[in-house]
Amino acid sequence: MCHGTREPSGCGCAPPARHDQSPHHHYSPGDDFAGGFGIRRPLRFLAWKLELTEPQLARFAAVINELKTERAQAAVDDRRALTLLADAATADEFDTGKANEAAKLRVESAQRLQQRVADSLAQMHAVLESGQRARLAYLLRTGTLVM
Repeated sequence: MCHGTREPSGCGCAPPARHDQSPHHHYSPGDDFAGGFGIRRPLRFLAWKLELTEPQLARFAAVINELKTERAQAAVDDRRALTLLADAATADEFDTGKANEAAKLRVESAQRLQQRVADSLAQMHAVLESGQRARLAYLLRTGTLVM
């Protein structure tokens, strides 16, 4: 296993080299991935780091897809909340009802997303072996994997 070094073979498993990094800079996957999972190609990264089997890989692909869908919905909800806030501020009198609706929408969206994260992690846990679970926990603890 590579342990975070960038292999010259260009296999694509290690995080991509970035021209703005010094050799001593710790790679932060969240810097490159705006999709919310915390890594650019989460499935390939997890397959490599956890040494996933084909059946595990198939399950992880489904779980990650569900999580990405929920994150996309959260982004839509956030845009709707921003529109409500803008509408609340537009009128001559501030519309507290719209502002409260925006706050409620944001809270409910965040709760759904966090529940999906917990459910996703539970589904991943269910298909992993003990050593793989330990590696997954390490990735989470160190911030290498951000969910």
